[in-house]
Amino acid sequence: MADNQATLSFLEARILGVLIEKEKTTPDAYPLTLNSLTAGCNQKSARDPVTSVIDSEVQAALEDLRGRILVLETYGASGRVLRYAQNFGRVYGVPAASVALLAILVLRGPQTISELRANSERLYRFDDASSVEAYLEELATRSSGPLVTRLPRQAGAREQRWAHLLCGAAALPTEAARRQTVQEDTGLEERVARLELEVAELRAAIGLASR
Repeated sequence: MADNQATLSFLEARILGVLIEKEKTTPDAYPLTLNSLTAGCNQKSARDPVTSVIDSEVQAALEDLRGRILVLETYGASGRVLRYAQNFGRVYGVPAASVALLAILVLRGPQTISELRANSERLYRFDDASSVEAYLEELATRSSGPLVTRLPRQAGAREQRWAHLLCGAAALPTEAARRQTVQEDTGLEERVARLELEVAELRAAIGLASR
């Protein structure tokens, strides 16, 4: 993989996701100033996880991204305030549809195909779920290295989720976490069973007392 396509940090990926998103959703304010970019990173809606980064952290990440030509600097029409634009699609050599999917995965975390299609609506309109899946499969089988992966199906889930690989391997639940989940589910079932038994005994006691 080329140096400018090397693994991104979480904040670098979040910055690129915000720039990709705002280019489509708020074109009048794009390219973004440092302040607006930081606000976009810390936005509480459509973000998972929600972050609380400061300007200096964003500025440091921007320097690294600029060195890899993933971010471009401009003074825009005003010529007074430094602004930032993304160059992700060109550097990674992926089409607009794939850029949109990666941005949504970066901003919102792993999602199903249905969720991706709905959440990408403002960035890129997919005709149907099969077209979303086709782009994902293409990203997952790139000869230069996969950019997304299909996660194992979660218990009780109808669809598998997809995750991006821009920051390295997608984090999967550990065996310990899975065991803890099973234990919690078992404990909940036991508590419910005890409560049901207590309710039944109370009802029986009330019935005897009323005779």
